[in-house]
Amino acid sequence: MRSDRPALHAASGTTADLVPGRLRAARGFHFFARIGGQATGNEVIVLKDLTNKTVLVVGMARSGEAAAQLLLKKGARVVLNDSKPLESFNGKLDALIAQGAQPRFGCPADQAWAGCDMMVISPGISVDAPFVRQAQAAGIAVTGELELGFTQAQGLILGVTGTNGKTTTTTLVGEIFKNAGKLSYLAGNIGIPLCQQALAAKPEDVIVVEISSFQMETADTFHPHCCALLNITEDHLNRHGTMQVYTDMKFRAFANMTPQDFAIFNYDDPGVRGALETRSVRAMPVWFSVKTPVPYGAWLEGDELVFGTPQSYRPICRMDEIRIPGMHNVSNALAAAAMAAVCAVQLPVIRYTLRTFAGVEHRIEFAGEAAGVRYINDSKGTNVDSTIKAVQTMQTNTVLMLGGYDKHTDFDPLTREILANPAIGHIVVYGDTRSQIEQSLVRLGYAGARITRVDGSFESAVRAAREAAHPGDTVLLSPACASFDQFDDYEQRGRVFKDLVKRMGEGTL
Repeated sequence: MRSDRPALHAASGTTADLVPGRLRAARGFHFFARIGGQATGNEVIVLKDLTNKTVLVVGMARSGEAAAQLLLKKGARVVLNDSKPLESFNGKLDALIAQGAQPRFGCPADQAWAGCDMMVISPGISVDAPFVRQAQAAGIAVTGELELGFTQAQGLILGVTGTNGKTTTTTLVGEIFKNAGKLSYLAGNIGIPLCQQALAAKPEDVIVVEISSFQMETADTFHPHCCALLNITEDHLNRHGTMQVYTDMKFRAFANMTPQDFAIFNYDDPGVRGALETRSVRAMPVWFSVKTPVPYGAWLEGDELVFGTPQSYRPICRMDEIRIPGMHNVSNALAAAAMAAVCAVQLPVIRYTLRTFAGVEHRIEFAGEAAGVRYINDSKGTNVDSTIKAVQTMQTNTVLMLGGYDKHTDFDPLTREILANPAIGHIVVYGDTRSQIEQSLVRLGYAGARITRVDGSFESAVRAAREAAHPGDTVLLSPACASFDQFDDYEQRGRVFKDLVKRMGEGTL
């Protein structure tokens, strides 16, 4: 059977000839020649030799467990610590303890670090936490799981950061490289610790890292060969305090890059453009835009995605060929295409991937249908800007579910977008932020009669959305908030939502 999948090394549609001539010789511009060489300037790595180091791992969720496993494999003496008792992990950590890790549970970290050379903290722990400062004052080196994983990783390291679109773009980049014949690993904030992937990846492989601002607090030597900054909007101010600090954390991903690396920037995003006015990045700038041609990069030329320069560019695919919905995903596709193109992945491979990539779980994901009502799971909408993108895709009458953990967010921009889209016919507010969201909606003119406030459980909120919907309507879960008031993470919230939808379809809810 003939496949429409392109040859991995097609003779036409290459990208190397679209790079400005002055760069080609300087960069040794060929992905398949560079990938095994780790040519990213990372010859000196502080944490490289872990043999016989005593390391305290604080926080035993996914990242802590992966960090401990890597440390044991590299010959370190590992101490496990969590404020919860060991019994609460239900045997999940028994294998680490059997390999020699020492358990110190049910106590604060400062009661567990005696004799330790280094401490690895989870992304959920701020570097400003008192015990972290105390450890540093006591001469204990403090690092994070992502930084630790980077120091031990082999292969080509690529990064994706920004406020929104990270998971979709990271996954899409990974799919492009997979279709280019490379073994690609996804890691980081996407939910798979970099330490875990560092144990698996070989020098010829690719690791695409989704980077959060939390992880960058402890990233001192992290150095991707190519990194994209998708956008910058208000988020995580409860952690970082100010937008300047939050933006600084985003730009730390570029701090160790050199002129031989590539920095992919959103030409359309005022947060990115504004930040670049006061910050310098040494990597080669590459742009993407859905609005205008860019000096070098990927943009929309009419209804076609193209890559190159305004003087010399090649088509990638038509906008309507991209499977994932919404203009925000066109922007994500351009970013992914630019990342792949500067690494010399050939255009037919990029084209094939954009035409076949169906999206990621928990991001504008069809969850099911019950009683003629469609349910959309956008649990990954954990901030205002992300939910705005989801709202913009709604064209039929929609019941929108908003609420969750309070990150000290201004909901007015979301309210204005809701008012601009007549498809948003009813809103259910729930969780810790229900009052703030309701106040924003009413103050700016959204009819109070079209708002249902739920003071109970998440299931009660889903029931309320069902009651507000009619056959032919859509219920959109896009909370604009984190999930920590009722769930472990947005993934658990999305899974619970899909399970409730399934039960509705079966008539058991």
